[in-house]
Amino acid sequence: MKPTSALILAAGLCIMGWCTKSGIENFKRLDRKVTVKGLSEREVSANKVTWPLMYKELGNDPSQMYQLIGEKNEKVVAFLKSGGIQDSEISVNPPTISDRQADTYGNEIMNYRYKAACVITVTSTNVDKVRALMRRQSELMRQGIAIVSEEYGSNNVSYEYTSLTDIKPEMVQEAMQNARATAEQFAKDANTRLGGIVTASQGQFSIDDRDANIPYVKRIRVVTTVEYALD
Repeated sequence: MKPTSALILAAGLCIMGWCTKSGIENFKRLDRKVTVKGLSEREVSANKVTWPLMYKELGNDPSQMYQLIGEKNEKVVAFLKSGGIQDSEISVNPPTISDRQADTYGNEIMNYRYKAACVITVTSTNVDKVRALMRRQSELMRQGIAIVSEEYGSNNVSYEYTSLTDIKPEMVQEAMQNARATAEQFAKDANTRLGGIVTASQGQFSIDDRDANIPYVKRIRVVTTVEYALD
C-alpha cells in the first residue's frame, strides 16, 4: 500500500471513530431526560344556574285542573319576577298529565283520577338573584303551591361555569411553570442542568363542584405533562 493511501485510510478511520464517538455521546445525551407534571387549580363562582320549580296537582276534572294550573303558573311567574327574574329567563313547560285509573291494576280505590306534574324552569346568568329567590320559595307555600324535587333528585338545581376559555391560557401557563420548577429541582438534585422541552402534552380541563354542599363554587383543574432533556 502506498504511503499516501495509508495516510488517507488512517485519516478516514480517525474521522469515522470520532463520528461514532460523537454519535454515541449524542445518543446518550438525548436519552437523558426527565418527565414531570404541572398542576393548575382555580376556584370560581358559577355564572349560570338552571332551577326547575316543580309542583303537582290532583283532580278528577281535567278542565278544572288546567284552569287551576294556569292560575298557579301565574303565581309562580309573579314570584320569580318579584326577585328580578326576566321573562326571557323563565320557561313555562306544559303540564304532564297521567291517568291514575288507567295505570292502576286491581281494585285500588282512588280519590283523584288525574295527576299533573308542572315545571317552570329558570335559566339565568344572575346566580345571586336566583339563589336569593330559592331562600324565599316558602312564600309559594303560603299561596298553596308546594315545590317538590323528588323527580329530579335531592339537588334539582344545576350550576355551570361557562367562561373557561377566558382563564385557559393563564392556567396552562401556570401549569407549565409548575412543571418546569419541578424539573429544575430534579436537575439540581441530580447535579445536572435542565435542557429544553422534548415533548409536552396538556391534559383535559375538569370542572367539578368544590363540594356537595356548595355546588355554586366550582373547582377547575388541569395537568400538563412535560418531558425535558438533561444536559
